Amino acid sequence: MAQSHIRKPANLSLDSHLLAEAKTLKVNLSRAAEEGIRAAVVHSKSELWQAENRDALESSNDFVERDGLPLGHLRQF
Repeated sequence: MAQSHIRKPANLSLDSHLLAEAKTLKVNLSRAAEEGIRAAVVHSKSELWQAENRDALESSNDFVERDGLPLGHLRQF
C-alpha cells in the first residue's frame, strides 16, 4: 500500500458527464484522481528512463544479436 503523504487541495477541470457518473456511483474523486495521476507518473518515468537509456539498450541488444548471450553456452534450457 502507498505511503501516506500530506495532501494538498487542487483544482481540476473534469468532463461533466464523467463527473456526474462518478458522483452517482459514489466514487471517491480525490482517490481516483490520485490513482490516475500516480499511474501517469509511473508511465512517464518509465518512458523517460527508456529514452535516457535508449543508446545503452540498443548497444546491449546489438551485442546479444551479434555475439549471443554472455555465458549462454552454460544454459541448460
